[in-house]
Amino acid sequence: MPDGTATAHLLRPKLATTFEEGYGLPKLRLDVMAGLTVAVVALPLSMAIAVASGVSPERGLYTAIIGGTVVSVLGGSRYQIGGPAGAFIVLVAATAAKFGLGGLFCAVFLSGLMLVALGLARLGGVVRHIPHAVTVGFTCAIATTILASQLRDLGGLTLSGPEPGALGPKLLTLVGALRTWQPAAVLIGLAVAAVIFAMKRLRPTWPGMLVAVVAASIAAFAFHLPIVTIGARFGGIPGGLPAPAPPPLSPALVLAVLPSAISFALLGAVESLLSAKVADGMSGRKHRSNMELVAQGVANVASSFFGGICVTGTIARTATNVRAGAASPVAGVLHAAFLLVFMLVAAPLASYVPLAALAGVLLVVCWNMAEKVEFFRLLRNWRTAAVLLTTFGGTLLRDLTTGIIAGCALAALFAVFHKAVPEEGD
Repeated sequence: MPDGTATAHLLRPKLATTFEEGYGLPKLRLDVMAGLTVAVVALPLSMAIAVASGVSPERGLYTAIIGGTVVSVLGGSRYQIGGPAGAFIVLVAATAAKFGLGGLFCAVFLSGLMLVALGLARLGGVVRHIPHAVTVGFTCAIATTILASQLRDLGGLTLSGPEPGALGPKLLTLVGALRTWQPAAVLIGLAVAAVIFAMKRLRPTWPGMLVAVVAASIAAFAFHLPIVTIGARFGGIPGGLPAPAPPPLSPALVLAVLPSAISFALLGAVESLLSAKVADGMSGRKHRSNMELVAQGVANVASSFFGGICVTGTIARTATNVRAGAASPVAGVLHAAFLLVFMLVAAPLASYVPLAALAGVLLVVCWNMAEKVEFFRLLRNWRTAAVLLTTFGGTLLRDLTTGIIAGCALAALFAVFHKAVPEEGD
């Protein structure tokens, strides 16, 4: 069977190719099990990412259901799983805080149009040529910022005012609130992270995140622990999807959120194609980068109509899909269907989930996201170190777009005046 290299340039969904090759009951069985496995991972993670992004937990589920379906139906990868990603937490939180939900949905919608345009212009190959040091730099910076954003819920801290978005003021505010910390919240959050890490080592095929969150919820309820839950802060989650509605698109709002939309599109393109590349390495197949960008764009447009946040290809869930034996994009569609069933049947149970438990989940996400070994390896060469630290500092102290532009500009200067910035493996 060909690996797909000869057709990688096509603007044709992999799902269509799958059905052309023949799709029967044996493949469906594989896809059902893979879809269920990924849904079990995506359930707590989608809610955790939404809460950390400054929106209610159901918006993460909306994103996983709508975005995940569209990405799998239209995508250029057989195994890509679309949904909310930890990499967007900082950007989404800042946009929601500044422009409200309407502004956030507008930015998600515009970013979707940009991604579609990138795909139709066949620029998928260009996006993948962002220097490795830049990718590592902004990924580690995002992981650091996410970690800082979880300290409030992890410690059960009570703030006298809104939590600042910038890293420096945020840390100062959190330090000032240390006297309000709740030992039970710290215990629950760290226990969740410990259980996830332990199960990954001892029982790698088990759904560690779901097991840890369920156990924490039962413990908090049984022992009447004084910690904040999803129900206490958000009033639970709805039992289904909302009716679709277009986001607000006034000229003034579009202009105001345009920088955020550009950041969403840039990060979405990089994250999605990196995820598809990971799936290629695990499966021996070749994705269609331009078709993948189009699918990600349509998925973001659709997500904005259902009150969702940014959609992208998610590396951890995509890798889980491949390991679970997925045979086709049908597995991704089924993962979204299983999440919808949860909302329809068991939504009230989410009210008992402690926010500290979701913070524990994101601690694990931060640890896995940060390419620690690669970060220190790149520091050994002064050129890659300069690009890495410029990107890291720009993203951490300013924003993602600043970090990527600064890092790429410096890498380009090195390429012109010093032959080239050494890449991975050089």
